[in-house]
Amino acid sequence: MAKEEQKLGKKRLGDLLVDVGIISAEQLQTVLQEQKERGGKLGQILMAMGFITEDVLLAFLGKQCNVSYVSLNEYGDIPESVIQTVPETIVRHQKLIPIALEGGELTIAMSDPANVFAVDDLKMMTGRNIKVVIASEAEIKNAIDKYYGAKGSMADILKEMDAPEGSEDDVELVKEQDTGSDIIALEAQGEDAPVIKIVNLILGGAVTAGASDIHIEPFETSLRVRYRIDGVLHEVTAPPKKLQNALASRLKIMAKLDIAEHRLPQDGRIKIKVQNKGIDLRVSVLPTAFGEKIVMRLLDPESLKLDLTLLGFDENSLKIYQKNIDVPYGIVLVTGPTGSGKSTTLYSTLSTLNKPDVNIMTIEDPVEYVLEGINQVQANNDIGLTFAEGLKSFLRQDPDIIMVGEIRDTETAEIAINAALTGHLVFSTLHTNDAPGSMTRLNNMGIEPFLTTSTIVMVIAQRLVRLICPRCKEQFEVEYDKIKHLGITPEMVGGKSKVMLSRGTGCDLCSNTGYKGRNACYEVMEINDKIRDLVLERAPTHLLKQMARENGMKTLREAAVWKLLNGVTTLEEVMRVTFTDTD
Repeated sequence: MAKEEQKLGKKRLGDLLVDVGIISAEQLQTVLQEQKERGGKLGQILMAMGFITEDVLLAFLGKQCNVSYVSLNEYGDIPESVIQTVPETIVRHQKLIPIALEGGELTIAMSDPANVFAVDDLKMMTGRNIKVVIASEAEIKNAIDKYYGAKGSMADILKEMDAPEGSEDDVELVKEQDTGSDIIALEAQGEDAPVIKIVNLILGGAVTAGASDIHIEPFETSLRVRYRIDGVLHEVTAPPKKLQNALASRLKIMAKLDIAEHRLPQDGRIKIKVQNKGIDLRVSVLPTAFGEKIVMRLLDPESLKLDLTLLGFDENSLKIYQKNIDVPYGIVLVTGPTGSGKSTTLYSTLSTLNKPDVNIMTIEDPVEYVLEGINQVQANNDIGLTFAEGLKSFLRQDPDIIMVGEIRDTETAEIAINAALTGHLVFSTLHTNDAPGSMTRLNNMGIEPFLTTSTIVMVIAQRLVRLICPRCKEQFEVEYDKIKHLGITPEMVGGKSKVMLSRGTGCDLCSNTGYKGRNACYEVMEINDKIRDLVLERAPTHLLKQMARENGMKTLREAAVWKLLNGVTTLEEVMRVTFTDTD
């Protein structure tokens, strides 16, 4: 991206954006305060907070520098004759790419059009006039990899390996490693240069692809690597089976795990820097029949949305949620399966409530993101620091707001309830299929109904749906009769017999999936007197759900359908993520 921090004329970027009305003065002050506290480029912070898109920012910067903005994803194929005008070493070093050659003029796409030194060098080297256009740094990198070849591809790295695949020496090495007897050999393999490059390629590729998880899975005769992108697993090029143990050793060394232990599961953390971004990885190693499966969760602080309005709440649900997180005491529960975005919702909530006069404490397993001004504790069952023990200590630390990573057992639930009864606001998560089911779940854990009705003020359930790629989005018509089974009423579609829906056709931006990014669907159940009466009567979940809907609760299916009818997601996503509502 361009060096937007420089002065553009006599004014800085932020002031110029305010002058033309792209952002407001209040938004600029918010961004400047964030920049002061956390550092970073103004443009990156503007995009991270959702105040501006990259396309708009680049187009604006190009206008200020009197150059055009080009989207390389929409530009089309660049002729080989154009690519050959500039050597690979130059394009990679200067982060630019030639895109057109007309007569004696060479057009160069750059992320920093103010880099006059690179332009002068190209002019001297090629003997041509240089026309500069501005493009996204990520698009330039992808184009370089496409036309010049991916740097350090799996095939290139494997060429460095001396031993041919399937040699007898390889078989012996695997057997020796499986015994765990030769620790020195394991360490040596883990530090082998090609192995390091392969690990770096896998990790860097995941970050570039925007993956949330990396799966390295051993099978009898092969190794499989998959990235979870927008909630769906995608297989990528994997190294050969013979490198299985070497890869595991390298990752264990990076995560400071026991490389000689192959029989027991292990958990660790890795901190890496990719594309100038700090990324935390949660590493889980699990022994399987054919070796150790390794799963890594990627935690990118820059991708964390701390603005509640960006998470996916509809207007009415957001009002209910904001009202109930401002209460002085009580319990707010967030439910949903693993990977449904519960942590993001809680972090965003705590960030909203984080003020100098409020003492916020959390106990998590693990601490996923570090939030400035909040006291975060890492649970450790091995030394007895469980959620329950941490909660007991918290009550002696004069907290105002407490967040417990998860209510897993009766003891943790009882202490959380006690904290709420003594004047604290408690946030936590619970594993249930929907919001009403949480009351039944606590009842099954042995918590008396009068305690839950006295403390719980709100329960929300959530799921993540994939968003339609904005670049290849198209509309299509469908018969109402074919979608009414989703719970879509005639009133929702204005009584029309045909309904316009949206879908993605697939493009380079979304890797031909038709989806780009995810958003949450929320089911917000506010606990009122009618629901309390049902809980005290130990009413079943379906009656609680029926009452909650009568009180205005929008179910997960209804929230997903709203996104479908508004062109945010697709029919397939609604069916994949949510169930039909039954009373």
